[in-house]
Amino acid sequence: MNLNELSLRNFRNYQELSLTFDPGVNLIVGNNAQGKTNLLEAISYLGSGKSFRAQKSSEMVRFGADFADCEGTVFSQEREQRLRWVIFGSSRPRQVWRNGAKKKTAADISGVLQTVLFCPEDLMVLKSGAAARRRLGDHALCQLRPNYEAALAEYGRILDQKSRILKDRFENPAIAEILPEYDLRLCQVGALLISYRARFYEGLGKAAAVYHGHFSGGAEDFHLEYKTVSTVKDPFAPIAVLQDDLMAHLESHRRAELETAQCLTGPHKDDFEVSLSGINLKAYGSQGQTRTAAISLKLAQRQLMGRESGEIPVLLLDDVLSELDPGRQDFVLNQISEGQVFITCCEPGQFTKLGKNIEIRAGQVVED
Repeated sequence: MNLNELSLRNFRNYQELSLTFDPGVNLIVGNNAQGKTNLLEAISYLGSGKSFRAQKSSEMVRFGADFADCEGTVFSQEREQRLRWVIFGSSRPRQVWRNGAKKKTAADISGVLQTVLFCPEDLMVLKSGAAARRRLGDHALCQLRPNYEAALAEYGRILDQKSRILKDRFENPAIAEILPEYDLRLCQVGALLISYRARFYEGLGKAAAVYHGHFSGGAEDFHLEYKTVSTVKDPFAPIAVLQDDLMAHLESHRRAELETAQCLTGPHKDDFEVSLSGINLKAYGSQGQTRTAAISLKLAQRQLMGRESGEIPVLLLDDVLSELDPGRQDFVLNQISEGQVFITCCEPGQFTKLGKNIEIRAGQVVED
């Protein structure tokens, strides 16, 4: 899986851009605030229709422009394919195209260009709150399983509706009568999420353990444990069992939810924990251990996605290497010998032996 060409128009700070890439390593260099991360954002968005920075697509439209155009040629699924997104600065819906045909949703381009992004914030994701770790897992699962993405979106809609009902019941008590319908649907969809997550985290943990074992020279045993609501004793149980487990937990929190007007239970509270040789990483891990474990998780994510699709996803490293000591830099670089990689950094001479060098200055690209 390779991104061969990328064209941008009015995307972030790029007025016009046309680039070709190396099938191996592409090194994006330049000072801060020149547009290096914007380029990685465009690549990631091209394949997924999601930004790892913007809350709204309109934020990616260049200031003063009416729309942005992001188009690229990808070799995947044994053929060359063309993807295009048109993003509007207004409330007008965005448009997506695949091989010249307009599509309805991002799901229609699923799998054409898969990417795994690693940015400085990810280095400390295991020390962050649960929301950051859920985002990590959800983003990977949405690329692996389109049905998961649909279930996640539906769960979010039902959760928002239930939240509004809980708040409105103080002014309109009768509205609480429809809460059981929403609770049932939340448990039905939530059971699907748990089933998907349990299997994903099992595979992710096993793959990351191998990477971390190499990283630490076999000195530390990496273990990942998926955490969901306490009534779910076996997250690998049949969907019907998981649904009953979720309902039991919800019923035990029903009074508290009514009193606080908040949705207090469900897979929207899920998390995972990493331990090294039995020691909880979040509570007791050093900065070096935390970074090593985070790198192992990202490399494991890429491996799982490649195993599933038969093609190695494009790896995006946004100024990560500069945050690592030389030993960890060498380890990461040794693990990216396969597939296409984009690396941003500020020091032009730091990795000059790697693939193709592209310099960015104020939204303008100068190739070597």
